Amino acid sequence: MNETIRFVLDGKVVSVDKIDPTRTVLQYLREDLNRLGTKEGCAEGDCGACTVVVAELDESRTHLRYRAINSCIQFLPTLDRKALITVESLASKDGQLHPVQQAMVDFHGSQCGFCTPGIVMSLFAMYEKQEHATRNEINQVLAGNLCRCTGYRPIVDAAEKMFQLDRQKTSSPINKLETITVLQNMEEHQTLHISDGRKHYYSPSTASEFARLVEQYEDAHILAGGTDVGLWVTKQYRDLNSLIYIGNVRELSQIKIGSTHIEIGAAVTINDALPTLIRFYPNVEELFLRFASPPIRNAGTLAGNVANGSPIGDSMPVLLVIGTTVVLRKGETTREIPLEDYYLDYMKTTAQAGEFIECVRIALPKENQIVRTYKLSKRFDQDISAVCGAYSVELAAGQAEHVRVAYGGMAAIPKRASSCEAALEGRVWNAEHVQNAAAALDEDYHPLSDMRATAHYRSLSCKNLLQRFFLESSGFQNESNVYSYGR
Repeated sequence: MNETIRFVLDGKVVSVDKIDPTRTVLQYLREDLNRLGTKEGCAEGDCGACTVVVAELDESRTHLRYRAINSCIQFLPTLDRKALITVESLASKDGQLHPVQQAMVDFHGSQCGFCTPGIVMSLFAMYEKQEHATRNEINQVLAGNLCRCTGYRPIVDAAEKMFQLDRQKTSSPINKLETITVLQNMEEHQTLHISDGRKHYYSPSTASEFARLVEQYEDAHILAGGTDVGLWVTKQYRDLNSLIYIGNVRELSQIKIGSTHIEIGAAVTINDALPTLIRFYPNVEELFLRFASPPIRNAGTLAGNVANGSPIGDSMPVLLVIGTTVVLRKGETTREIPLEDYYLDYMKTTAQAGEFIECVRIALPKENQIVRTYKLSKRFDQDISAVCGAYSVELAAGQAEHVRVAYGGMAAIPKRASSCEAALEGRVWNAEHVQNAAAALDEDYHPLSDMRATAHYRSLSCKNLLQRFFLESSGFQNESNVYSYGR
């Protein structure tokens, strides 16, 4: 096994060993390297002050992909065989500011300055990936960066301006060709093992080795994007003695489209899965753009969201209604089960010890199938759902067939509404039957009251969302997929 983390920073290979595997990138930057530009605001991936950019080889292994991530919940060993770019990396050696930085200065996009480095890094990742952007695209990229001073307008103005500056006169913070060559030379099939003598971190490169490790270390935690696991350390102060990282397993980082379904590997990030999901189910786009923030979607995986089993996970309701199965693997043995059978109780699933989700299989849409999903939250961006509803129906001669209804935030698990579905199945798709089905939701769910919503609000809202789905699918109302209350 390899026992040294190696990553590129400012053109040099950094090697680290014998370190706490749960030490975050942010801690390492500030406390070990004295790079104080990257800030800690929340330590849970919400505020974006800690945003850095990771560059890694794409599928062809000949180009770089840039991802803005939250360094406060990203463990240092996950940087292995990648390049790290921080705010200190951007200006050229002669002091010339990068276009992103210069535009922020020109348009007074910074006031107290605490959030500015993270904003600059989010915009830098955008600058590297595209040559121009609409105002809406800029707003989406900045959804993961909170600022209490400027009101965002000068920041957005700066983002628009940065694309107008001459790229030919801009020096890149990294030599791309040299970085690609260095990362290619780091390619190896050995498993990375990092330990401080007490905690252990394993990062295999093959699915077989990953499966072997998960089976061997049944008490180990599987680590993907760290968007949940990172908080166990930074907020709950838990000791995680063994971690097995899935992010470097190429076989599990693939998306395959078959004749009947889409197969999304366990290591595929949410942002990488989105284009395929939106291609076949365009009405899920707005929901997933409100799913956490870009840095979280750049790190977190779709399979990880499913495996977590949170009752308020936004992906599960729509996955339940469009027909999703999970492929569970233990060693070299696999089994496939419907997603609705995967959840048993609050944060409890049917996965056995030594078993993990190898991939998620999503059925392709059928003719005449109408799918919608709606999210209710107190805040439009970066907020957890109070209620998330998803609906699928096939209409034939005005009759509802293959009806599926599911909600998050209404029960201890993401759950289909069987009584509601039965009240609609095979009946004429009209207001009377939908109203009866809405009443049946009281048989399916007994929600609780918490800081996000009262039980009464949830009970009323889930019925209203079903009514909205009926109105939109019947052409009586314009479509709008995500709602925020209390604005």
